[in-house]
Order: sequence, then C-alpha cells, then structure tokens
Amino acid sequence: MNVIKEIQRLNEQELEQGVGYEGSWHHIYRDSAWVYIGGLSYELTEGDILCVFSQVGEIEDINLVRDKDSGKSMGFCFIKYEHHMSTVLAVDNFNGSSLLERMLRVDHVHKYKLPKELRDKEDNVDEPVDENDEMRGRPGHAYEGKELANKYDIHEGVDVFKVKMNKDEKKKLKKDAKKAKKAKKRQVEIEQKQLAYFEEIKQKRAARAAQEAEERARRMQLEGIENAADFVMPSETGWRGRYEPNVEPIYAKDPNAANVQKNGYGGINRTR
Repeated sequence: MNVIKEIQRLNEQELEQGVGYEGSWHHIYRDSAWVYIGGLSYELTEGDILCVFSQVGEIEDINLVRDKDSGKSMGFCFIKYEHHMSTVLAVDNFNGSSLLERMLRVDHVHKYKLPKELRDKEDNVDEPVDENDEMRGRPGHAYEGKELANKYDIHEGVDVFKVKMNKDEKKKLKKDAKKAKKAKKRQVEIEQKQLAYFEEIKQKRAARAAQEAEERARRMQLEGIENAADFVMPSETGWRGRYEPNVEPIYAKDPNAANVQKNGYGGINRTR
C-alpha cells in the first residue's frame, strides 16, 4: 500500500510541476519494457490480464507466476510491452486502480528475465505444445463454450418490439413488486400464527383429555367399578344440578287452583 501511494504521490507532484518525460522518474526505466503487476485476483488468467492491460499498448510477453505444485496463480505477474512508453501509461493509469475489488500495484521493472523453464520452453518451439498451455494465453478462454449469467436468454433472444417503459412505469412496477412481496410475507406470517394456534389448541385438548381420563379412573376406583362401560361421569348426562329435571315436586299442587302463569326470571320457577 505504501508503494502504491508513493507512486501516486510522485505522479501527482510531476503533474503539478509540469515535469517533462526526460526529467520524470519514469525516464530511469527507459531501457526496460517490463512492468510488475501485483494484487491480482487469483481467478484471473493470462488472457484476462492481457484484455485489461493491452489498452495502453501492444504486449509482447507475459509471465503470470503460478505455484509449482498446484499451478494456481499467486496474484502477481510481469508484462513486457512492445514499446517502453507503454509502461509509463500502464503505471500512471493502472497503479492504485481496482480490479475485481482488489487494488492493483503497477510498477516499472528495471531488469527482468523470464524464468529458465519458460526460456527453455520458448527455445524448444519444435516440440508439441500442450493444448491447455496453448489456450491459457487466449483472452476469455476460461468462458469459452459457457453462457454467462445475465437477464437475457440466448435461446429465447430479445423482443425488439417490446415498448420501453418510462420512468413512472418502472417506478410503478417496482412499487407493485414490493407490495406483492410484502403481502406474501404477511400471508406467510399469518399462516405461521395459525399453525401455532392450532398446535396450542391440540395440546390443550390432549391435556384436558388426559385430565378427564385421570379423574374418571379416580372416581371408578372410589365407587368400586371395574368395567368402564358401567360407569357414567356426572357431567356426561348433561345435567349439572342437584336433582334430575324429572324429580317429583316437593310440595304437591292444588288441582283446583287457578293456573296462573308467573313471571320468571333466570329460571326462578325451575324445579331444583
């Protein structure tokens, strides 16, 4: 990070002072066309790097440093441009920039040589080249034959006659979608509450049934009844008073008395 900021500081200082190329710090590396690129994402390949950095000049060679055992990228590489002036553009434009949410460090390299195995590989051009190694340098080879995820379907195509919505229609469509999402969420919450309520009722009924069964067994034991079919709980007759409704009146009525209907409130005339 300190090197990145230092390079940015030097570039800003030279820009403010109007320093020419011959007086610039870039002029020290005029004999080298190599640049160092650090902070690369491990998913990038040689082809992807070429696509980005070829914007400032033609690239002659690239060495993406990889792990010898696994072959995975180590996050930095060396690039050789066709002209050394392209290295100035690369350092000025790409140093401190972000690529796939990673900050890049781009700096000059005074003297750089390819590793011996790569130089030997270039010398033995007559030997058969591995197909995977040959494809590795092609831009975008990692996505060849694959459909990238987007909102369009390559098989269905795009409806060219579809009328483009204006700002208000897009806003209304977004609002309706948000309202539908909120209504769906509310419906799910209501269903969850109903299920919880039904489960609570089920548990209460099961507890009450167990309590009644326990009370029934206790009364059968007290009354000495062994057969459950012969025992009837008092509450099962539907009458919860002291006497049954068909009991004879305690005081006999005079048959010759006038039949006067009395006003009764709250069952005052009911036979108890």
